[in-house]
Amino acid sequence: MAQGLIVLFWLGAFLVVYSYLLYPLLLTLLQRRGNSVAAASTDKPRPTLTVIITARNEQARIAGKLDNTTALQYPGGSFDILVASDASTDATDEIVGRYAAQRVRLVRAAENKGKEHAQWLAIQAAEGEVLVFTDTATQLNPDALALLAENFSNPDVGAVSSEDELVSADGSVRGEGAYVRYEMALRRMESRAAGLVGLSGSCFAVRKSVCARWRTDTPSDITTALLCAQAGLRAVCDERVKGRYQDLKDESKEFGRKKRTIIRGMTAVWELREALNPFAYGLFSLQVWSHKILRWLVPVGLILALVTSAALALMLHSPLFKLLFALQLCGYVAAWLAQVSAAARRILPLRIGLYFLVANLATAAALWDFLRGVRIVTWSPSQR
Repeated sequence: MAQGLIVLFWLGAFLVVYSYLLYPLLLTLLQRRGNSVAAASTDKPRPTLTVIITARNEQARIAGKLDNTTALQYPGGSFDILVASDASTDATDEIVGRYAAQRVRLVRAAENKGKEHAQWLAIQAAEGEVLVFTDTATQLNPDALALLAENFSNPDVGAVSSEDELVSADGSVRGEGAYVRYEMALRRMESRAAGLVGLSGSCFAVRKSVCARWRTDTPSDITTALLCAQAGLRAVCDERVKGRYQDLKDESKEFGRKKRTIIRGMTAVWELREALNPFAYGLFSLQVWSHKILRWLVPVGLILALVTSAALALMLHSPLFKLLFALQLCGYVAAWLAQVSAAARRILPLRIGLYFLVANLATAAALWDFLRGVRIVTWSPSQR
């Protein structure tokens, strides 16, 4: 029995360590040399762009987003703007109408069928060769479109993701902010290996041709990356393009937001599960398994490691397993202190520990709901 528990402990430990440490180290060895961004061609015209802004009851933020978007610069090319209103019931559509003279058009869904359904309506109305999807909460720098477009001079690139940049109201470092920076570093390595397995939903660009197989039941940020792989193209990130947004106003809602995002991600991978076939997708398949499937199994690894190390410490009186169990307990206590104490939350390692714990609790809840058949297509956007 003890031998079996030892195997389960190391299996659990492997799931945790591989997802957050070994996988990034593996990507470091596998990533391609050089920058994934293609040099802009001087003898080739820039592609025409359509910027698609998805909005659902965004009357408080839509004007600021449109002011930011109409001010974007795209020298040597043209772009127009579509606002995909997901059956908004507030003044969102009316505010959009005030921008008609600034190449802004409204595409309205008759029913609230979710973000991707509204995006699909906009795709059908779009005239650009490249579509740039962005959220209402995201602010872009003036050169964002020009930088995104440069990547498409490489015919192997199907989509380009911005990088998330979390802005706190008081300028302090947030647990989510540290996690975002970790994820962005991981994406850069994936981009240089076999391509991204998920884009930043805050802002990404994609060839319109890739959108022919658009789905309205799975999240567009992950689905687009998988569709690129199916088409023999790569999704890359451009670290020069930042999508800035504020952290959540109500941090207590972070658990629900994270859980919803993970359920939707699981749905995308399940519905496009052919990407898990290493014989068809090679290294890209390894990245999907590592960044998605094994990451979602980390809560199982955490439970296995905690329970088996406790049992082995009692059964074998092993100093090693006593130490490993004690270290895990210390980690959970530190996260709990950050939860109950504002002073503790100001200590960065404790705050990161709390975010790690919340993220994995949300993952566990999402996995349970997903296996029970829960799917999420519509929701109210997080307030930032």
